[in-house]
Amino acid sequence: MRLLILGGTWFLGRALGELALSAGWSVTTFNRGVSAADLPGVQVVHGDRERPEDLKRLAEHGPWEAVIDTIGYVPSQVLTAATALAPVVGRYVYVSSVNVYTGWPDEPLDDESPLFDCPPDADATFGADLGYAGQYGALKAGCENAVVQAVGQERAVVLRPGVILGPNEYVGRLTWWLTRAARGGQLLAPGPAERPIQPVDVRDVAAFALACAEGKVHGSFNVTAPIGHATFAELVDTCVAVTGADTMPVWADPDWLVGRGVQQWTELPLWRTHRGVWTVDSSRAAAAGLACRPLRDTVSQTWAWMNGGGSPITGEGEAGRAADHGISAAQERELLRTWLQES
Repeated sequence: MRLLILGGTWFLGRALGELALSAGWSVTTFNRGVSAADLPGVQVVHGDRERPEDLKRLAEHGPWEAVIDTIGYVPSQVLTAATALAPVVGRYVYVSSVNVYTGWPDEPLDDESPLFDCPPDADATFGADLGYAGQYGALKAGCENAVVQAVGQERAVVLRPGVILGPNEYVGRLTWWLTRAARGGQLLAPGPAERPIQPVDVRDVAAFALACAEGKVHGSFNVTAPIGHATFAELVDTCVAVTGADTMPVWADPDWLVGRGVQQWTELPLWRTHRGVWTVDSSRAAAAGLACRPLRDTVSQTWAWMNGGGSPITGEGEAGRAADHGISAAQERELLRTWLQES
């Protein structure tokens, strides 16, 4: 099978390429060749999706049975790319996000929940009045519309992942918790410890995406671990266990943390009090073949990657997101001191 990956050097794109190569597929990647090294064994085409002449040159390397777009963010650019590739690809798998739902993260979601309304030819300024998260979701929804318009519903597969963790992570969520656990001492943890969470392993997302590229399914799929797949305590305790450090989690009340100004989702990564953030129904994807490994495997294998010399992509923009995650040691100490005095 011949596969084209738009991206192919970061996190999910890299996992896709590695898994496809191990299955004996012929893999072509298309990216700018700027942020990270190309995966050994793939056919590399460097170019910029904002340049129509680069997309035309890419299409000359086809045909492919499928394309997986891991990097599309602006609808008009996705529409241009999908239109250029439509004659030389079979299935078009677009990696979107649960942010396309107007109710995320406040409401429980399923595959039929309401979406942002965004035209397929919108530019990067669309939805600026919605705030960062709202604009991101709206633009991703527009990208989904762009793919369907370009290739038709029968050839389009839209994947809507929630939080993705695992080796090669660049966002800095799990890697922060592991680094913090390894430092030892009392660790500030956001209660309740039994809060259910449902992050999905990057390799499980890749396996499902490849199955969609190879199979006959079409339509959209939420891609998360099952609701209640793990708990926050399992995440933190596994980080402590695999690092082998003398670390003791101290579980603080979430309302108290909010009242103290602790930033959800970033200062304590993966912590959010909104009731819908970890209640995304992905049963449609599970019925189509999505299988999710235990969270402890994701944590332990990410730690192994970090200890084997692995380091996240760094740079500006999307590549710099790890710098936005984690609470400072001084702030954590002060919060722990106050919490233990007051509790």
